[in-house]
Amino acid sequence: MRVLVKPAQYLALAAYIVFLGFPLLWLVSASFKSSAELNSLTVNLIPQDWRWENFSEALERQGLVRSAANSIVVALVSTALVILIALPAAYALARFRGLLRTVGTGWILVSQVFPVILIILPLFLILRTIGLTDSLVGLTLVHATYTLPFALWMLQGYVTAIPTELEEAGAMDGAGRTRVLREIVFPLLMPGIVATAMFSFVSSWNEFFFALVLLQSPDNYTLPITLKMFIGGEGKVALGPLAAGSVLAAIPSIVFFSFMQKKLTGGLLSGAVKG
Repeated sequence: MRVLVKPAQYLALAAYIVFLGFPLLWLVSASFKSSAELNSLTVNLIPQDWRWENFSEALERQGLVRSAANSIVVALVSTALVILIALPAAYALARFRGLLRTVGTGWILVSQVFPVILIILPLFLILRTIGLTDSLVGLTLVHATYTLPFALWMLQGYVTAIPTELEEAGAMDGAGRTRVLREIVFPLLMPGIVATAMFSFVSSWNEFFFALVLLQSPDNYTLPITLKMFIGGEGKVALGPLAAGSVLAAIPSIVFFSFMQKKLTGGLLSGAVKG
């Protein structure tokens, strides 16, 4: 039986990879198909008629490049804001006891169970009052605020996992609080920071509802809103260009994840050495 364990594990891993990768593979295949082939009842993975013009039509027809630039700016800035706010707040929640911890934990839990649909109207009125509707600045602040509670919860778990004895040892060696945080705590927190940044980025990158309500100008559209424009007024969908646009829209997030994966590996090694 033991001889069959490892092959079974590899088989399960291969099946899982196929399960995760098949939708993406099908999307790439659809991006090269014609509308007639996509609407037909014939199911085939390899396109019969390769339509490279789907990509050029996706780029030219709906302003996909401009929308991608907007999404990149919003996702990166909101991710930076989330990390800058969540990092010290998570340390305070994990290390300090008292009313602050109770209120902070309660705020995190309530924010996660509160339906988004109930806050969109007051949120829109507040942003309209301060002149931030139809603005990438306003959308960035909304994304950061919405992502912050869960990011704070994630980082708090990583901070709690760091033994306080390491900080006490640094203090006994004469290091001040700032130096202990900079040279001991933050390097050990790097995997958590990277994981939180990846979560914040993908949450902002894929967010649709807030952008749909807050943005009216086509120049400010993000990628999810622009991809929606491939659906015509009568419900007719340009499936080929839509699939091509979706493939192109996935490239920046894949690049970001590849870059952050290297940082995550480096953070794990750094934490192992410092620990």
